[in-house]
Amino acid sequence: MSYMTDRRALIIGASRGIGLGLAERLLERGWHVTATSRRADDSGLADLAQRFDEHLHRERVDINIDDQVSELHERLARAAFDLILVNAGVTHDRWETMAEVSTETFQHLMITNALSPMRFIERFQDLAAPTGTLAITSSGQGSIANNTRVTGWEVYRASKSALNQLMRSYATRHPDSLHTLLLLAPGWVRTELGGSDATLTVEQSTTGLADVIEGQTGARGLAFLDYAGRTIPW
Repeated sequence: MSYMTDRRALIIGASRGIGLGLAERLLERGWHVTATSRRADDSGLADLAQRFDEHLHRERVDINIDDQVSELHERLARAAFDLILVNAGVTHDRWETMAEVSTETFQHLMITNALSPMRFIERFQDLAAPTGTLAITSSGQGSIANNTRVTGWEVYRASKSALNQLMRSYATRHPDSLHTLLLLAPGWVRTELGGSDATLTVEQSTTGLADVIEGQTGARGLAFLDYAGRTIPW
C-alpha cells in the first residue's frame, strides 16, 4: 500500500526498539519524521536515513537533561508537528520489590518514565499543530485495575502508573485544547526492554500503533489505548 501525506512527526527516543520501529512505519506511510537519539552515532537511524533521506531528520536529545531539551526546542521552534510522541522507558530487575529496590534505581525510573516525558510534553506543546496529537509510550503494566496477579516489575509498573496520572492531570488542566492526547501501550514486544520471550515483534506492535495514531487524529481529549486500539482500564 502506498501513502501520500504531508504530515509531520517528532518522535523522541527513536534509536532502537519501538521508537525506531514507529519512525520506520510512519516513514513508510509518507510522514516526514524528526527522530531523536541520545547518541550522535546511531546505526538504526542511520540505516533509515539511507532509505528515507528526504523525509527523515535526525536530532539528538536526552530528555533527562533540561538544557538539551531547551536547545532542541530552540532548534525546532519554527516547526509545526501533527504528532509529538515521547518514547522513553527504562526498567529494573523483574522480581525486585519495593522493599529491595535502591533509592537510586527508583528515582531513575520515576524520572525517566514519568517526570521527563511529561516535562517534554509541557515544553513542546506549542510546537504541535492546533489539532495535532501529543502522545507518550506508556504500558499496560501501568494499569492499576489490571494489577491482579504477580508478574514482577513493581517499580516499572509504578512509574508508568505515575505517567498515566500526570497525563490525566495535564488533560484536566487543558479542557479546551483541540489536541488529541494518547497514552499508548505497545504490548509485550521483543525489544531490549521486553526481552526475547515477548509475544510481539517490533513490526507487529508498531504497525498497530501507527494505525491507532492515524485513527485517533482529530479526537479531542485523552485516551489510554493499546497497539490494537483497545481501551486499557486505568
